[in-house]
Amino acid sequence: MKINEIFHSIQGEGFDAGKPTIFIRLTGCNLRCSYCDTTYAFYEGKEMEIEEIMEEIKKWRCRRVCITGGEPLLQEDVYSLIDSLLEKGYDVSVETNGSIDIRKLVERNVTIKMDYKLPSSGMNEKMLEENIHWLKEKDEIKFVIGNREDYEYALGIMKRYSPKCHIVVQPVWNKMDVKKVAQWILDDGIDAILSLQIHKIIWGEERGK
Repeated sequence: MKINEIFHSIQGEGFDAGKPTIFIRLTGCNLRCSYCDTTYAFYEGKEMEIEEIMEEIKKWRCRRVCITGGEPLLQEDVYSLIDSLLEKGYDVSVETNGSIDIRKLVERNVTIKMDYKLPSSGMNEKMLEENIHWLKEKDEIKFVIGNREDYEYALGIMKRYSPKCHIVVQPVWNKMDVKKVAQWILDDGIDAILSLQIHKIIWGEERGK
């Protein structure tokens, strides 16, 4: 499978933000979001066997792994990687962009961190809304907010589907006023996590952090 990078950092987003995590970033993505901050993952990377990946992550005293991209579900071998990690007792989460069927993930004991792309991303029409039905209580659905239209659209999705998972609202980095988004959440009484991408607060745009 083609791996873009493997690194040890602080989880910056979602319900487990702040926790030390090993990140395995797979190469390739089928979307081109307007605010993408990992365009280097579209093509860059090297082929690695699952055994090599498992050996690489042993150097960190961490039992939490996040598989990300790009879009990791584009590579069929990702499921074998997940199974290998689970067999070794790792706590596994998978970040996916909402455009690919997640039912193979649901079959496994992982935390699904699924984006739902909003209008400002330019990829809204690529979403598989039926994925929302498969999300479990421990999973996450993330809405990245670029403007008020995005926020209102996200509200509509929440009202239509009443997701039973964690709801994550994340302002586009360096574009949206965080205080404004926070106030919208408070005004509307949304039971959501305001995600501030704390890895960027710590390290900025440094790659592999």
